[in-house]
Amino acid sequence: MNSRLQDRTALVTGSTDGIGVAIARALAAEGAYVVVSGRNTARGEKVLAAIAEAGGRATFVRADLADGASAVRDLADAAHAVAGGPLDILVNNAAMLITPAPTAEVGEELIDRALATNVKAAFLLTGLVAPAMAARGSGAVINVGSINGLFGAAESALYSATKATIHSLTKSWADEYGPSGVRVNTVAPGPTVTEKVTASAAMQERLAPILARIPSRRPSTPEEVAHAVVFLASDDASNIHGATLSVDGGRAAI
Repeated sequence: MNSRLQDRTALVTGSTDGIGVAIARALAAEGAYVVVSGRNTARGEKVLAAIAEAGGRATFVRADLADGASAVRDLADAAHAVAGGPLDILVNNAAMLITPAPTAEVGEELIDRALATNVKAAFLLTGLVAPAMAARGSGAVINVGSINGLFGAAESALYSATKATIHSLTKSWADEYGPSGVRVNTVAPGPTVTEKVTASAAMQERLAPILARIPSRRPSTPEEVAHAVVFLASDDASNIHGATLSVDGGRAAI
């Protein structure tokens, strides 16, 4: 166990699979008490067990953030109850991974759910959590964006639009909450090896030409993304506001 985040409290949305699990475990490994959140209770309990086995502390709160304001408020209330007051760290990670498709084939229902999960939930949750951090004079909000939010990608218009919005919100929130001691930043993963990616032959085929031309020539691991989140949550990033830290093997640079 390390101690960069000792005695701090953190809420990580969408932390029952993929990158979110790695973020929750990494924060706990640095001493934070982590509120794990997601839709699947069984997966949540599995994450808690892994954190406990490694000597960390965490609790699980079930939430489907696509359900709107009441679900987001319930999660914020539960997290504040666990923390005994304002949270120290909020990681807006929950997001839909949208299967690439031509714009004309994307239906309204998918658009609404993607916006609700990827944008609206983060917007509402930050509005419920960050003001309490600001009133105390300290806190860190880390938004998980994507390199897809930094450049255009055919057949990924919806996903890219939601992540570009997250990047924009980071800048606005940095200006809004930074003067009160709350740092807001973005981690932007590139191609990352998760269970969903490895289980999809179509996704691997789509990523192959991208990986062939990026400087690292390989995808990131969830743990590499999580290390970037821990850095931005810690005092090591004490004067970093409104930044986007890409964990993408150099994809966004070329």
